[in-house]
Amino acid sequence: MALRIRLARAGAKKRPFYRVVVAEATSPRDGRYIEKVGTYNPMVPKDHEDRLRLVEDRIKHWLSVGAQPTDRVARFLGQAKIIEMPAIRDTPKQSLPKEKAQERLKERAEKAEAAKAAEIEAKAAEKVAREEAKAAEKAAAEEAKVAEKAAKEAAKEEAKAAKEAAKTAKEEAKAAKEEVKTAKTKDTEEKAAAKEVKTEEAAPADPPAETETEKKPEDS
Repeated sequence: MALRIRLARAGAKKRPFYRVVVAEATSPRDGRYIEKVGTYNPMVPKDHEDRLRLVEDRIKHWLSVGAQPTDRVARFLGQAKIIEMPAIRDTPKQSLPKEKAQERLKERAEKAEAAKAAEIEAKAAEKVAREEAKAAEKAAAEEAKVAEKAAKEAAKEEAKAAKEAAKTAKEEAKAAKEEVKTAKTKDTEEKAAAKEVKTEEAAPADPPAETETEKKPEDS
């Protein structure tokens, strides 16, 4: 008699609950069983203690007498370290989608991959654009700063040149004033000299003095 350790469904509709049972291989899935050796409740979280309960000593007993677990129960026993973890078999080809369905899935996957690549490229382009805009803004700020500095220096130089020009003009005006003053003084002196000359020319001439020769006859 071949024995199997398998799941027997119980519970309500859309709320499954399974018993881990030892039954004959020819018995229906939810039919009679020899012994219940655990429970499996897929409705609770994976880390919940009631998700999977196994009676380890009874399972080891039935394994020792030749009972074979189903693939699902074998994975449960492997997780519980009652037996070695079985290798996961490849999905049978019969369960694969039809050829057209596979083509649609492939096309959908290619579109999704292209959309993802386009999104990544768009994000990269946006990042480059932001960096370029930031660099341009920084360069414009630097240029404005340099231009402002140059304008300040030019204004400073112009102010210095204007000050120097004003100083030169003041000195030239002072020199011109001195020249005018000197010219007036010279003109005054020339007028005074001319007046003196004119006065001397207008004065009567003194009679000539008598010589000794002319005076001697009068003495005799």
